[in-house]
Amino acid sequence: MARPADPARRERTLARATDHVLAHGLAGLSLRPLAAALDTSPRMLLYDFGSKQELVAAVLAEARRRGAARLTGCPPPGTGTPAQRLRGIWAWLSAPERAPFVRLFFEVHADGLAHPEHYPDRARAITDWFDTLSAAFRDVADGEDDTATPTLVMAVLRGLLFDLTTTGDRDRADRALERFARLLGT
Repeated sequence: MARPADPARRERTLARATDHVLAHGLAGLSLRPLAAALDTSPRMLLYDFGSKQELVAAVLAEARRRGAARLTGCPPPGTGTPAQRLRGIWAWLSAPERAPFVRLFFEVHADGLAHPEHYPDRARAITDWFDTLSAAFRDVADGEDDTATPTLVMAVLRGLLFDLTTTGDRDRADRALERFARLLGT
């Protein structure tokens, strides 16, 4: 009979694997070099996660969980104006300490376009934000079931994050966000 997996070891390995992917990305990730970086073996990674794809899925879920846990720095729904809340969310998302999460986000989306079979829940990376953004902008929404407002806000934020990450032009990205904030309402 096979020995049961050690959940504590799996969690430690997952935490370290997530740190590694946030630092180095997913491109070219293979089990042997990852195992070496984590001081384990490819066999143990497979034992704990079942497959490379399941390991990647667990790492991406952990990265999303960490990102969501850090969302507490954003302005709470109902405080300030919609423009002030948008500025707070932008400041939080575009902070330098979140750059690894942003890079991973775009890497996964680009890879998902080329290999959708690797990311069966890829739409969740977009729609995960709907509840947060719907709550934050309820006062400018078009009714209870409005998905257009969170979609628009996320599209603008995502576009500006992509621009900032690619060009490093913080001033231009901040000015564009400010223009959108004025359009959204002060």
